Amino acid sequence: MAFNYKELGFKCGLEIHQRLDTSTKLFCRCGTSIETEEPILNIERYQRAVAGETGHVDRSTSFESGRKREFRYRVFRKSTCLVDIDEEPPHGASQEALETALRIAAYLDTNVPDEIEPMRKEVVDGSNPSSFQRSMMIGYGGRLQFGKTSIEIPSIFLEEESSGIEDAKGELAVYRTDRLGIPLIEIDTAPTIANPKEAKEIAMQIGLLLRLSGKVQRGIGSIRQDVNVSIKKGTRVEVKGLQELDRMDAIIEKEVERQVNLVEIAEELKRRGASVGKAEDLTKIFANTKSQIISNGIKHNGVVIGAKLSKFKGQIGKEINEGKRLGTEISDYAKKGGVKGIIHSDESMEKYSISEKELKELEKELKLSDNDSFILIAAEKQTAEKAMEYALLRAELALQGVPPETRAAEPNSDTTRFMRPLPGGSRMYPETDILPINPDKDAYARMVKNKLSPEEIRKDLEKDIGNKQLAEQMLWSYNYQLYTYLRENTKVQPSIIASTLLEKFTELRRKGISVDEISNEALKAIFDNYSEERITKLGIEELLKMVPRNKAEVSRCIREKNLERISGHAVEKLVKDNRGANADETRNRIMAKYRINVDGSELNSAITKIFGG
Repeated sequence: MAFNYKELGFKCGLEIHQRLDTSTKLFCRCGTSIETEEPILNIERYQRAVAGETGHVDRSTSFESGRKREFRYRVFRKSTCLVDIDEEPPHGASQEALETALRIAAYLDTNVPDEIEPMRKEVVDGSNPSSFQRSMMIGYGGRLQFGKTSIEIPSIFLEEESSGIEDAKGELAVYRTDRLGIPLIEIDTAPTIANPKEAKEIAMQIGLLLRLSGKVQRGIGSIRQDVNVSIKKGTRVEVKGLQELDRMDAIIEKEVERQVNLVEIAEELKRRGASVGKAEDLTKIFANTKSQIISNGIKHNGVVIGAKLSKFKGQIGKEINEGKRLGTEISDYAKKGGVKGIIHSDESMEKYSISEKELKELEKELKLSDNDSFILIAAEKQTAEKAMEYALLRAELALQGVPPETRAAEPNSDTTRFMRPLPGGSRMYPETDILPINPDKDAYARMVKNKLSPEEIRKDLEKDIGNKQLAEQMLWSYNYQLYTYLRENTKVQPSIIASTLLEKFTELRRKGISVDEISNEALKAIFDNYSEERITKLGIEELLKMVPRNKAEVSRCIREKNLERISGHAVEKLVKDNRGANADETRNRIMAKYRINVDGSELNSAITKIFGG
């Protein structure tokens, strides 16, 4: 759907979150590698909302706390300590992380505070065992300039990464603590982005600057883009977790479409004088029901709770995105109360096997008129009541238009789903266990003065690699930092490193090989074996297919797969043992059997020496 974004009063801002590649976590000395070993124990906790510095409880934390979920945390021997699980005060902030964050801030010409104040941000969705995240603003008033476009960067934060969710079923959520506390930089833009395409371009530019710092992690989940979107008659909605940058513009466009349709629904409901009724117990109506979904809900002393939505008829079933309706959003809220969904009157009752008799009794009990609607929930009493409370909250919000929400980008789709109400400023309060930090302003000024522009780096890459196209691709590649590491720590030609990381990695990914899981140590070992002539160039590819995790695995793979290079006198012997009628036949014989073990140029030299030429 094409929109005139200016006429709609479109506003959009980005929050880019990137894990830093540091040796330790932000406030403890645990390492920052994701664990491959099994956890040594689990801890279980419940969390509740508390008032922030303003004295008020934030609406998002209050909502999450009301769900009364249990959280289980996987604890690891090497990457988790008492700081992570909030049983020991935090250590001093990592100087490596602080210096890295300031170097990134220098790229964006931000101002640095005279005193950096660590804060606590309340988070009760379970992603942090302590129920808060430590965060500190390290820059403000910056600007990103690319081409003719300039965007303000009002703030940059250095904060702790959250736990990684492993599983979530019903009232139990399971998290991993290995990534918890890894340094994370957050870069915020002003809400002045003109359209979805520009949002995507700006995110790409910020991602480029992050990679050029040389100190960010790579791999799935290491960078996340959150988008804040609103239109004139709507309100701000935060879409979290956009990991696939290619979809950003489409997701923003779908969010605009959603808001436009919600505004239209609200205007229609106001015109009708619509209102939301109270929850009522309707269990007796369905005592002998043939509806499987309802009978399952009331099987073990459950209840059926219903509510009248006065003059809502036809609006609950109205589509707001492809395959999603207002009823979908009401159901999403109800699901946060612990049910699988709701039944509403804009659906066909036949698919639920609800009888005409039951419908008439329901209409009588709720006092429904022709233009009214209803919603039903069948579940254990406490669960049904909580789910209906959330469902009616969403129905009330439909009268206002667009609810202020945090939403999640759905996998394999351009649409989003409800997570929780949009947080406000009430969840922030000072971190009393860490002293304020006085940044070195002179050192920061030198960072600003000595920074290289992307164009300067591109020219250096072109000179280094010797190929303009590969240099341009490497500049924008997520593997730029890896290229720099291998360039500085191996003796392999830059063009071979670049073509491997850009072309060969892409080819192997398409074949389903997880090349991004190969460690830096393993990649260095592969290229060292090549430069020391232990393997051929084709041997590099064979090793990549095996996804080795360390130097020892690389050596084992070479032995087990017989990848050792045949060279020197052994190549001449190979030519003599496989000699054919002429040079070409000999070459073909050898390459058919030993193409991975023999270097082509060395083989040609041996053939020329023996056959003459």
